[in-house]
Amino acid sequence: MTGILLYGIGSPLVVDVEESLHRAGLRLAAGIHNWPGPHHLPADIAVLAPEALSGPLLDLPYLVPLFTPRHRRLAARQAEALGLRHPLSLIDPSIAAPRRLEVGPGCYVNAGTSLGSGSIFSAFVLVNRGASIGHHARLGAFVSIGPGAVLAGGVTIGEGSMVCAGATILPGITVGRDAVVAAGAVVTRDVPDGSLAAGNPARPLRHDNGLKAS
Repeated sequence: MTGILLYGIGSPLVVDVEESLHRAGLRLAAGIHNWPGPHHLPADIAVLAPEALSGPLLDLPYLVPLFTPRHRRLAARQAEALGLRHPLSLIDPSIAAPRRLEVGPGCYVNAGTSLGSGSIFSAFVLVNRGASIGHHARLGAFVSIGPGAVLAGGVTIGEGSMVCAGATILPGITVGRDAVVAAGAVVTRDVPDGSLAAGNPARPLRHDNGLKAS
Protein backbone atom coordinates (compact mmCIF):
# COMPACT_ATOMS: atom_id res chain seq x y z
CA MET A 1 0.00 0.00 0.00
CA THR A 2 1.22 3.52 -0.82
CA GLY A 3 -0.15 6.95 -0.01
CA ILE A 4 -0.99 8.91 3.13
CA LEU A 5 -2.63 7.70 6.34
CA LEU A 6 -5.05 9.73 8.44
CA TYR A 7 -4.74 8.73 12.08
CA GLY A 8 -8.01 9.59 13.87
CA ILE A 9 -11.03 9.94 11.58
CA GLY A 10 -13.84 10.80 14.00
CA SER A 11 -13.86 14.50 13.05
CA PRO A 12 -15.74 15.93 10.04
CA LEU A 13 -12.48 17.75 9.25
CA VAL A 14 -11.21 14.58 7.54
CA VAL A 15 -13.17 15.43 4.38
CA ASP A 16 -11.31 18.74 4.05
CA VAL A 17 -7.98 17.02 4.59
CA GLU A 18 -8.85 14.45 1.93
CA GLU A 19 -9.62 17.29 -0.52
CA SER A 20 -6.32 19.00 0.29
CA LEU A 21 -4.44 15.77 -0.35
CA HIS A 22 -6.25 15.41 -3.69
CA ARG A 23 -5.31 18.96 -4.72
CA ALA A 24 -1.70 18.21 -3.75
CA GLY A 25 -1.66 15.10 -5.94
CA LEU A 26 -1.35 12.81 -2.92
CA ARG A 27 -3.40 9.67 -2.46
CA LEU A 28 -5.15 8.87 0.79
CA ALA A 29 -4.29 5.22 1.46
CA ALA A 30 -6.47 4.65 4.54
CA GLY A 31 -7.92 6.13 7.67
CA ILE A 32 -7.06 4.69 11.09
CA HIS A 33 -10.19 4.44 13.25
CA ASN A 34 -8.62 4.84 16.69
CA TRP A 35 -11.74 5.62 18.74
CA PRO A 36 -15.21 4.02 18.97
CA GLY A 37 -18.02 5.77 17.12
CA PRO A 38 -18.76 7.00 13.61
CA HIS A 39 -16.11 8.19 11.19
CA HIS A 40 -16.33 10.74 8.39
CA LEU A 41 -14.23 9.29 5.58
CA PRO A 42 -15.82 8.85 2.13
CA ALA A 43 -17.06 5.31 1.51
CA ASP A 44 -14.35 4.56 -1.08
CA ILE A 45 -11.48 5.05 1.41
CA ALA A 46 -10.19 2.06 3.39
CA VAL A 47 -10.70 2.17 7.15
CA LEU A 48 -8.27 0.23 9.36
CA ALA A 49 -8.05 -0.51 13.05
CA PRO A 50 -4.86 0.56 14.84
CA GLU A 51 -3.93 -3.10 15.25
CA ALA A 52 -3.60 -3.34 11.46
CA LEU A 53 -0.58 -1.03 11.46
CA SER A 54 2.44 -3.17 10.67
CA GLY A 55 5.08 -3.76 8.01
CA PRO A 56 5.02 -1.32 5.06
CA LEU A 57 2.11 0.66 6.56
CA LEU A 58 4.44 2.00 9.24
CA ASP A 59 6.58 3.63 6.55
CA LEU A 60 3.70 5.75 5.24
CA PRO A 61 3.43 9.45 6.07
CA TYR A 62 0.46 10.35 8.27
CA LEU A 63 -1.65 13.28 9.39
CA VAL A 64 -3.82 13.65 12.50
CA PRO A 65 -6.98 15.51 11.37
CA LEU A 66 -8.47 16.31 14.79
CA PHE A 67 -9.15 19.94 15.72
CA THR A 68 -9.06 19.92 19.53
CA PRO A 69 -5.41 20.17 20.65
CA ARG A 70 -5.74 17.57 23.40
CA HIS A 71 -7.32 15.02 21.07
CA ARG A 72 -4.68 15.65 18.39
CA ARG A 73 -1.87 15.33 20.93
CA LEU A 74 -3.20 12.04 22.30
CA ALA A 75 -3.72 10.61 18.80
CA ALA A 76 -0.22 11.65 17.74
CA ARG A 77 1.20 9.88 20.79
CA GLN A 78 -0.79 6.76 19.93
CA ALA A 79 0.42 6.85 16.34
CA GLU A 80 4.05 7.15 17.44
CA ALA A 81 3.64 4.35 20.01
CA LEU A 82 2.27 2.08 17.28
CA GLY A 83 5.34 2.70 15.12
CA LEU A 84 4.29 5.46 12.72
CA ARG A 85 7.30 7.72 12.31
CA HIS A 86 6.72 10.07 9.38
CA PRO A 87 4.28 12.88 10.25
CA LEU A 88 3.36 14.77 7.09
CA SER A 89 2.94 18.55 6.92
CA LEU A 90 0.41 19.79 4.38
CA ILE A 91 -0.48 23.32 3.33
CA ASP A 92 -3.44 23.25 0.96
CA PRO A 93 -2.05 23.93 -2.53
CA SER A 94 -4.61 26.69 -3.11
CA ILE A 95 -2.81 28.85 -0.51
CA ALA A 96 -0.15 31.36 -1.50
CA ALA A 97 2.35 30.17 1.11
CA PRO A 98 5.17 32.64 1.83
CA ARG A 99 8.76 31.62 1.17
CA ARG A 100 9.80 32.51 4.72
CA LEU A 101 7.59 30.20 6.70
CA GLU A 102 8.91 27.46 9.00
CA VAL A 103 6.52 24.53 9.37
CA GLY A 104 7.17 21.66 11.77
CA PRO A 105 6.15 18.02 11.25
CA GLY A 106 2.49 17.05 11.28
CA CYS A 107 1.01 20.49 10.49
CA TYR A 108 -2.11 21.03 8.40
CA VAL A 109 -3.34 24.33 6.91
CA ASN A 110 -6.80 24.21 5.35
CA ALA A 111 -7.93 26.00 2.19
CA GLY A 112 -8.70 29.72 2.17
CA THR A 113 -6.11 30.63 4.79
CA SER A 114 -3.89 33.71 4.51
CA LEU A 115 -0.33 33.22 5.79
CA GLY A 116 2.07 36.01 6.66
CA SER A 117 5.80 35.76 6.15
CA GLY A 118 8.38 35.18 8.85
CA SER A 119 6.16 32.87 10.88
CA ILE A 120 7.07 29.65 12.70
CA PHE A 121 4.63 26.77 13.18
CA SER A 122 5.76 24.07 15.60
CA ALA A 123 4.80 20.40 15.30
CA PHE A 124 1.17 19.37 14.69
CA VAL A 125 -0.27 22.87 14.33
CA LEU A 126 -3.69 22.93 12.67
CA VAL A 127 -5.08 26.03 10.92
CA ASN A 128 -8.66 25.71 9.71
CA ARG A 129 -10.50 27.27 6.77
CA GLY A 130 -10.28 30.97 6.08
CA ALA A 131 -8.06 31.94 9.01
CA SER A 132 -5.66 34.86 8.62
CA ILE A 133 -2.24 34.47 10.23
CA GLY A 134 -0.18 37.65 10.27
CA HIS A 135 3.56 38.04 9.76
CA HIS A 136 5.98 36.79 12.42
CA ALA A 137 3.42 34.56 14.14
CA ARG A 138 4.75 31.97 16.57
CA LEU A 139 2.45 28.98 16.97
CA GLY A 140 3.48 26.36 19.52
CA ALA A 141 3.08 22.61 19.15
CA PHE A 142 -0.52 21.33 18.83
CA VAL A 143 -2.02 24.81 18.50
CA SER A 144 -5.40 24.95 16.73
CA ILE A 145 -6.68 28.01 14.86
CA GLY A 146 -10.39 27.99 14.03
CA PRO A 147 -12.19 29.04 10.83
CA GLY A 148 -12.08 32.76 10.15
CA ALA A 149 -9.85 33.60 13.10
CA VAL A 150 -7.54 36.59 12.62
CA LEU A 151 -4.07 36.78 14.16
CA ALA A 152 -2.42 40.15 13.58
CA GLY A 153 1.34 40.55 13.20
CA GLY A 154 3.71 39.29 15.85
CA VAL A 155 1.20 37.13 17.75
CA THR A 156 2.48 34.21 19.84
CA ILE A 157 0.24 31.25 20.72
CA GLY A 158 1.52 28.84 23.36
CA GLU A 159 1.64 25.07 23.02
CA GLY A 160 -1.70 23.26 23.11
CA SER A 161 -3.86 26.39 22.87
CA MET A 162 -6.96 26.85 20.74
CA VAL A 163 -8.21 30.00 19.01
CA CYS A 164 -11.85 29.42 18.10
CA ALA A 165 -13.83 30.52 15.04
CA GLY A 166 -13.93 34.22 14.24
CA ALA A 167 -11.69 35.35 17.10
CA THR A 168 -9.35 38.32 16.57
CA ILE A 169 -5.99 38.71 18.30
CA LEU A 170 -4.34 42.14 18.07
CA PRO A 171 -0.66 42.73 17.19
CA GLY A 172 2.05 41.53 19.53
CA ILE A 173 -0.27 39.63 21.88
CA THR A 174 0.88 36.44 23.60
CA VAL A 175 -1.59 33.66 24.40
CA GLY A 176 -0.18 31.25 26.97
CA ARG A 177 -0.03 27.44 26.91
CA ASP A 178 -3.21 25.33 27.00
CA ALA A 179 -5.44 28.40 26.74
CA VAL A 180 -8.69 28.91 24.80
CA VAL A 181 -9.72 32.07 22.95
CA ALA A 182 -13.49 31.80 22.55
CA ALA A 183 -15.34 32.20 19.26
CA GLY A 184 -15.68 35.86 18.26
CA ALA A 185 -13.43 37.15 21.05
CA VAL A 186 -11.29 40.24 20.48
CA VAL A 187 -8.03 39.85 22.39
CA THR A 188 -6.35 43.13 23.32
CA ARG A 189 -4.04 41.92 26.11
CA ASP A 190 -1.99 38.83 26.87
CA VAL A 191 -3.87 35.65 27.87
CA PRO A 192 -2.45 33.62 30.80
CA ASP A 193 -1.61 29.91 30.60
CA GLY A 194 -4.61 27.62 30.93
CA SER A 195 -7.27 30.32 30.79
CA LEU A 196 -10.40 30.86 28.72
CA ALA A 197 -10.63 34.35 27.18
CA ALA A 198 -13.99 35.54 25.83
CA GLY A 199 -15.75 38.78 24.94
CA ASN A 200 -14.86 42.12 23.35
CA PRO A 201 -12.46 43.07 24.74
CA ALA A 202 -11.65 39.53 25.86
CA ARG A 203 -11.21 38.81 29.56
CA PRO A 204 -9.92 35.62 31.20
CA LEU A 205 -13.04 33.90 32.56
CA ARG A 206 -11.66 30.81 34.22
CA HIS A 207 -8.64 28.55 34.46
CA ASP A 208 -8.13 24.79 33.98
CA ASN A 209 -10.05 24.57 30.69
CA GLY A 210 -9.30 20.89 30.18
CA LEU A 211 -6.89 21.27 27.23
CA LYS A 212 -3.76 20.48 29.21
CA ALA A 213 -2.11 17.21 28.27
CA SER A 214 -2.67 14.37 30.70
